[in-house]
Amino acid sequence: MNRRQTFAAGASLLGLFAGLRATGARAEAFPVVKSDAAWRAELSPDAYAILRGHGTERAGTSPLDREKRPGRFACAGCDQALFASETKFDSGTGWPSFYAPLPGAVGTDTDRSYGTTRTEVHCARCGGHLGHVFEDGPKPTGLRYCMNGAALRFHAA
Repeated sequence: MNRRQTFAAGASLLGLFAGLRATGARAEAFPVVKSDAAWRAELSPDAYAILRGHGTERAGTSPLDREKRPGRFACAGCDQALFASETKFDSGTGWPSFYAPLPGAVGTDTDRSYGTTRTEVHCARCGGHLGHVFEDGPKPTGLRYCMNGAALRFHAA
């Protein structure tokens, strides 16, 4: 196998791993359902890429990572309140992080993209992709909800 064939095989394998993730093929129904055209019309390009396309923003690019005022963080897609500012902490990752969502605000799915298994977090109302949750957070939960700022809106108290 030459270098070009090796590169092509590697790229195909990466595409296969990326294709293994569940995107929009969830068994659950969400209270807010819109057409792809409606989502595109209502969301910024960044919010659309994350919420509907399961994208990720670059670390350190969201002003919400530095937001410290009292208030609520809501879904940029349907405005459902997701996290209280009291649960926000500086994880040092460059993304807004929380140790707990508001009750019933989010759901989770298994994300097997990129050859690894993670727990994806989505809005329980519209199904929009928010980020991932990891088991390396602070007390009292030990969880780190690592969210994309473009998938959130902040409402000051």
